[in-house]
Amino acid sequence: MQIAMLARNANLYSHQRLKDAAEERGHQLDILNTLRCTVHIASHRPQVFYNGEPALGYDAIIPRIGASITNYGLAILRQFEMRGCWPLNESVAIGRSRDKLRSMQILAKYGLGLPLTAFAHDPKQTEEIIKAVNGPPVVIKLLEGTQGIGVVLAETMSSAKSVIEAFRGANVNILVQEFIKEAGGTDIRALVVGGKVVAAMKRTGAPDDFRSNLHRGGSAQVIKITPEERSTAVRAAKHMGLNVCGVDMLRSNHGPVIMEVNSSPGLEGIEKATGKDIAGQIIEFIVAKAKDGKTKTKGRG
Repeated sequence: MQIAMLARNANLYSHQRLKDAAEERGHQLDILNTLRCTVHIASHRPQVFYNGEPALGYDAIIPRIGASITNYGLAILRQFEMRGCWPLNESVAIGRSRDKLRSMQILAKYGLGLPLTAFAHDPKQTEEIIKAVNGPPVVIKLLEGTQGIGVVLAETMSSAKSVIEAFRGANVNILVQEFIKEAGGTDIRALVVGGKVVAAMKRTGAPDDFRSNLHRGGSAQVIKITPEERSTAVRAAKHMGLNVCGVDMLRSNHGPVIMEVNSSPGLEGIEKATGKDIAGQIIEFIVAKAKDGKTKTKGRG
């Protein structure tokens, strides 16, 4: 099988692991720098060029699109989809997951556990949305932030108002969420492949940091998740329309609550914590599912 991966940095652990896993199983995997791809739009002839040459012959594509180039990356991915190339995660689902507000709205629609969340445009409504999430303290997040960047814990009404007004003054969209104190600075990352949780880890934040992201200095260890947590992760992936994703959850007093569904989860932390060959499982899923006639984008909104 011929597989393409859209990724800016071919040397990242996750990208090399996927390439090695594909080649160990006798497949070819080419890593295409997303920003070196171009689309040529003509009636009945959707084409993608890479470094000026047609990118042809790929049976499947693995989108590992960086958050900073989401729109450009999705345009390239859509062009591959139009050519009939099977996507590991389709463009509509990735776009949905990258919009924190939209993803929360979808998850809430299907009754999945979420922290109380509020969103407003007018800075005059600051106090209203803080009270709506039973704060302070509250967690304030950029809508497009990743890896814990743009996430602030405000512990008093005055500090929360100051942060929200500063973000809105810079014309930046934010969410305000309740602070789940009982989580104790830890969260759970459940990695879903093809509708099954294939691995799970507990992430603990660095000292004096409420964020548990590994990119922020957190640590990871293998964990046994509950049936409810497993079901929550699987349902989140299904309703977001993602074949592969990392579902980040907190253990609250009223059950698991979802913080984020990540459509390009890193593999290094979870493979090293669990000792599992997750890259191999992803490649095997692609080989089983990337068939002719299964390339139509099914996601909506």
